[in-house]
This record gives sequence, structure tokens and C-alpha cells, in this order.
Amino acid sequence: VQLQASGGGLVQAGGSLRLSCAAPRAISSTFNPLDMGWYRQAPGAQRELVAAITSGRITNYADSVKGRFTISRDNARKMVYLQMKSLKPEDTAVYYCNANNKRGDESWGQGTLVTVSS
Repeated sequence: VQLQASGGGLVQAGGSLRLSCAAPRAISSTFNPLDMGWYRQAPGAQRELVAAITSGRITNYADSVKGRFTISRDNARKMVYLQMKSLKPEDTAVYYCNANNKRGDESWGQGTLVTVSS
């Protein structure tokens, strides 16, 4: 499934951003069963899972973002969102949307840059 991530930008520490991930060409029977996630990769670091939401809407968060980030999905719009609050400079990274069909197949969006200034 093709994914399009958007919503990144420059924000001051303590600010908020909402990232969006669209699957415009997916049909409901394809999108709804997908487990979705947001990953991020900071310069010189490995890509890490930030938040995930299953097809059954069970969510999981990295310890570093718990209580600050919220992942959600809108199956009718074929969208996944990452609401980020109380942003910190260490949240600066390229954020990637991921889709997993539970059969070993994954899709990645193109990434959207989030920069948090101190």
C-alpha cells in the first residue's frame, strides 16, 4: 500500500504538531486490517518505533513519548495520525509511517521532518 506522510515542520520546544499518514489508493478491505505505526530516525541513529496502532486499535508507545504522543486512525478516511505535544529537542527526526499486513509485508511512507528548537 502506498503511504503519504505529512505534517512535519519546525516547532519550538513545548509545542505541538500533528503528523498525518494517508493511504489514498487503498481500499477499505486492504487498509482496515493493517497494523500501522510511526517510526523516527534522528541523524546518526537507528530508526525506532515511536507509536503503533493495530487493526483492533490497540496502541503501543515508546517510553520516551508516552503521555505526550497519541496515535489514532480513521479507517473511513484511510488515515493515521500522530498527535505530538510537549515536544522536546530530542524528538527531532524524520518521521516515517509504516503499514504491516501481518503476513510479513511492510510499506513505508516517504518521511516527514520534525525539527524541535530549544
